[in-house]
Parts: sequence; C-alpha cells; structure tokens
Amino acid sequence: MNSAALIIAEVVPLVTPETTFDVPANVVFAVQAVVMIFAAIRVVTTKNIVHAALWLVVVLGGVGLNYILLQAEFVAVTQFLVYLGAVIVLFLFGVMLTRAPLGVSDDLDNNQKKIGIGVGVALLAVLSYALIESFGRSELTFAAYEGVAGPNTNGRTQAVSDAIFGQYLIPFEMLSLLLLAALIGAIVLARRD
Repeated sequence: MNSAALIIAEVVPLVTPETTFDVPANVVFAVQAVVMIFAAIRVVTTKNIVHAALWLVVVLGGVGLNYILLQAEFVAVTQFLVYLGAVIVLFLFGVMLTRAPLGVSDDLDNNQKKIGIGVGVALLAVLSYALIESFGRSELTFAAYEGVAGPNTNGRTQAVSDAIFGQYLIPFEMLSLLLLAALIGAIVLARRD
C-alpha cells in the first residue's frame, strides 16, 4: 500500500457527518497568521524602535483576533485593552522619556546576524517538532466549560474570571503593583526635567 493510501485511510475515519469545517474562520486565521508572522519579523528586524513598537501592535492585535476565533471574547477584549492600550503606551513613553535614538543607529548594530538567524531557525524547528509530536492528534474541545454556566450563556468568561480572581489572585495583584511602579517611575523621570 502506498503512502497516499495510508494517509487517506487515516484521515477518512476522522471525517464524520458531525465534522464541520469552518472555512471562513480558517481563511481569517490563515490571513491573520501570515500578517502576524510578517509583523513579528519586522519587530525584530526594523532599526527604528518606534516602528518596532508599532509592528508589535499588529502582532498583539493578531493574538486578540486569535482569541476571538477561539470564541474567548473576554480574553480578546482584555488582550486589546491591556496589551494594546497599556503596555504599548507604556513602552512608547519609556522610549520617549529615556531619550533613546528614534532613527537608525549604526552603533547598535552587530555582526552576529547569521548566528542569530541560525539559532532562531533551529529553535523554531525544535519547538515545531515538539508541538507536533505532543499535540498532533489532539482535538480542541470546550468540554472543560460545560457545567460552568447555564444554557445560552458564555461559560468561558466565568471560568477565566474565576481563575484570575481565585487561583491567580496574588500574581494578578503583583502585576498590578508592577504596572503602578512603572507608572510612578515614568512620572518621577518626567518631573526631573
């Protein structure tokens, strides 16, 4: 039996009448993934730090879109508000307040690009292999959320809020203190001038 017949023999039992393929969601995911990969490459290859921050906005927006595609609207809105609204603004304020060079700076360049690219490609290969071996035949199910909420409600929001304000309350509060300290530090640096 040839390899194509083996692949068909493995795939055909997986496709049942109950199996649905959400083509529009898959198309949106594919386009968004290509845009995110391009933007992530631009984050690390651009020489202007403000442009890198703006490309990071595109990447983080794509992560939020991924959450929407996974029907986790609460996490998506949190992603947009916290990362796009707060972290990027804080990053840009930090760049502006430290008077870092905004344009191209030759003294920040080095000659180890080939080594960095090689290490990055090797890491991508190892992580891809590990993920495919670990989760290659797994199915994404939302069974963990059944019973959390009643009919016609979105139980994922309640599950996320229970985790944040229950099991992860201390790390959540420590993160808020860290952001407060960064904000106070930015104000102190701005007042010195």
